[in-house]
Amino acid sequence: MLQSLFEIKENIKIADGVFKMVLKGDTSHITSSGQFINIKLDGLFLRRPISVYDYDSETVTIIYKVVGKGTEILSQMKDGTLDILTGLGNGYTISSQTKSALLLGGGVGVPPLYNLAKKLLESGKEVVAILGFNSKADVFAEEEFKALGVKTIVTTADGSYGIKGFVTDAIEGISYDEFYTCGPEPMLKAVYDATTTTGQFSFEERMGCGFGACMGCSCKTKYGNKRICKDGPVLVKEEIIW
Repeated sequence: MLQSLFEIKENIKIADGVFKMVLKGDTSHITSSGQFINIKLDGLFLRRPISVYDYDSETVTIIYKVVGKGTEILSQMKDGTLDILTGLGNGYTISSQTKSALLLGGGVGVPPLYNLAKKLLESGKEVVAILGFNSKADVFAEEEFKALGVKTIVTTADGSYGIKGFVTDAIEGISYDEFYTCGPEPMLKAVYDATTTTGQFSFEERMGCGFGACMGCSCKTKYGNKRICKDGPVLVKEEIIW
């Protein structure tokens, strides 16, 4: 974990209430897809955890949805610096045994799958992504996934774009030997029930500290209690208790 200042290079709206922010700073502690950063905002006691969409040696990109005071403040920032904790959480792991991967993301659960898709492709895997949203106005990142060379399918709950339904409605007919998913818990439960292979789940949870000290995000697993911020946010299918 590293605490440092990041410079805001870009902060733009990309969908209904959804923003993409590019930050320049020390990214050396970000080591795997699925990790998150924790942002300090003036006037707010708790930092805001946001998953990493993409990163390189100088920048980290996040995509977030305005859902409360913290993200509202974040959406209005066009320049300046932010105090950020980086390298938080355990991300996704890529197995040498995996040949074909299925990515399933729901809403703001889509962002951590983008960098994962890049790394899976670099590892020689075949990748299919199913991105789920409520409506056409909520859709983002589709073209970015396609630009990587990923077969990308979009579903919308209201049928206004892509396949009508949820991500699980688009699984049939897709061949894969491992899946990776992130999204709201009802979606994750549906993915758990609809899949037959091993898989990795990234959970969203309210966090106090973001690095395992406060125990506020503990959950039960088949192997004992785990902290979503420290031991997760990624858990494997075989350890999850619903």
